[in-house]
Amino acid sequence: MKIHPLAVVSPGAKLGCDVEIGPFCIVESDVELGDGCILESHVVVKSGTTLGAGNHVFEGAVVGGIPQHVNMPEQLGRVRIGCDNTIREHVTIHRSMYADGVTVVGNGNMLMVGCHIAHDCRVGDHCIFANGVLLAGHVAVEDRAFLSGAVAVHQFCRIGSLAMVGGHARVVRDVPPFVTVDGGSGQIVGLNSIGLRRNGYTSDKVAELKRAYRLIYRSGLAWKEMLDVLRSEFPDGPAARFHEFFANSKRGFTAERRGPALPTIKLQPSESEDEPALLKRKAG
Repeated sequence: MKIHPLAVVSPGAKLGCDVEIGPFCIVESDVELGDGCILESHVVVKSGTTLGAGNHVFEGAVVGGIPQHVNMPEQLGRVRIGCDNTIREHVTIHRSMYADGVTVVGNGNMLMVGCHIAHDCRVGDHCIFANGVLLAGHVAVEDRAFLSGAVAVHQFCRIGSLAMVGGHARVVRDVPPFVTVDGGSGQIVGLNSIGLRRNGYTSDKVAELKRAYRLIYRSGLAWKEMLDVLRSEFPDGPAARFHEFFANSKRGFTAERRGPALPTIKLQPSESEDEPALLKRKAG
């Protein structure tokens, strides 16, 4: 165990084996740090926080802060973080609003600079949040989701497993699993084909997901009829996750972008034959 002399660690904290705590860190009472956790300098881990083994927390992160809420209860819940997470600079993760509640971050996640996870969120395993991702209260993010830079997610929304959300998207409705959300429009533009391939989904499974996707977004069926057909035609396998996800919602679901893509402005070719060569010389 390595604790820098300029760190402040409460006697009421429980530290595992091979923990490293850098200078100017503060570890309050009622904190548990699992084996092999590393806290770089200026990390604050507040009361009510449990970190599993192998977490690496970088400079300026605050884990276990009180919720940002105007009606603060007298007793707060906890923060529970799994194992092998990377929590980069200035990430903030807040405790639950309820005495028996927990804000949960799973295993193997990558939370990049400036991410915020509000009270009562639940983040699964192996998710990637790029810089500046903001989760409001009670958001649920399933396993292996990818949220690009500056994505903001409204409270109570859900992000399905292996969904990919483009940068600067404003998520105000549930995002189903396996899909890609365009950052500009905030709408779905198809399956997350690259993510599916990287995670070992076979061509047959991807084809099945495509059939289910077309049924959901392009069949023209009424909502209840679509759910019935989805359940009967895809009773098992990855596509069955769609019905399970759609059956429970508080926010509604993100729509598909059906219009054409934005036009591309093409530059006119030069009338002078010598001009391209001149530009090439200048650029080189």
